[in-house]
Amino acid sequence: MKGRHVVARAADLPPSSRQVVTVEGHEIGIFNLDGSYYALLNRCPHRSGPLCHGRLRPMITSNDVGEVRYEREGEVLKCPWHQWEFDIRSGQALYDARLRVRTYEVAQEGDDVVLYL
Repeated sequence: MKGRHVVARAADLPPSSRQVVTVEGHEIGIFNLDGSYYALLNRCPHRSGPLCHGRLRPMITSNDVGEVRYEREGEVLKCPWHQWEFDIRSGQALYDARLRVRTYEVAQEGDDVVLYL
């Protein structure tokens, strides 16, 4: 059975916000992306930096030289130590397919945001 932990009130974690919590000795970042919740271990797999304190930014794409598009605003998390970037929804590193940050199940249940370990 997974450990169930109430980590926040939904009202205290509105869309486009985050909160870092400590559960069972693990620091975990809880993110609200347009009403959907995601949870990531607060440790960058590159050099163990405090990943969930990093800057949120859009996915930057290009089909041609000189062309830049911004997509998925606020869904990419940039580690504050070495600027490695991760997709919040999957935990996947953007520049190295071998790396990903651990993700956890998290959901809104009534007025609570609940994390499952």
